[in-house]
Amino acid sequence: MAVTAIAIRKGRKFDQVLEGARVVFLRDGYEGASVDDIARESGVSKATLYNYFPDKRILFVEVATRECRRQADEAEAVVDLSDPPEIVLPEAARRIIAFSLSDFGRNVFRISVAESERFPELGREFYENGPALLRERLGSYLTGAVERGELRIDDIDLAADQFAELCKADIFPCVCLGVKRDFDQSAQDRIARGAVEMFLARYGTRRV
Repeated sequence: MAVTAIAIRKGRKFDQVLEGARVVFLRDGYEGASVDDIARESGVSKATLYNYFPDKRILFVEVATRECRRQADEAEAVVDLSDPPEIVLPEAARRIIAFSLSDFGRNVFRISVAESERFPELGREFYENGPALLRERLGSYLTGAVERGELRIDDIDLAADQFAELCKADIFPCVCLGVKRDFDQSAQDRIARGAVEMFLARYGTRRV
């Protein structure tokens, strides 16, 4: 199906629908969220909702891409990007892990992968506002750290991707395959600590 065939239509209540959908998806997950609940939370009719989003999957991915950006903006707001990697990277790792383990994060990844063959624009949107956005934000910080002499990195994009993948160690295959979904705080801290230590061992200018 062509991208234009399911293009999102915008209008006066577009943002209102997105906010209502965000509340319902975060509360009930993708499977548990009904169109009736989303319309009710948004304060619009089902006809209005369908006028903007003809498919719940499209609405979910649109909400997810905005949520990814919101979380990225929030993460930048709570850290000082001039701080050294030993301070910034642990916070980044914790947030990456928390999102990967959340119902929302699992669902958007699963749906984007499952539907990418029929609706490649869904996968593309999530990639650009998820993994690619993370690479961009991390890359910007890493570039500054290199300029300050705190890190030695030749390929910023590769390093940013490597850090994100280190934060998924153990978690990602378990979550994707349904082997394990609950990781307590000590397990999350262990993964975050290991990701930061390995990254700094490779790119740091001093031993960690």
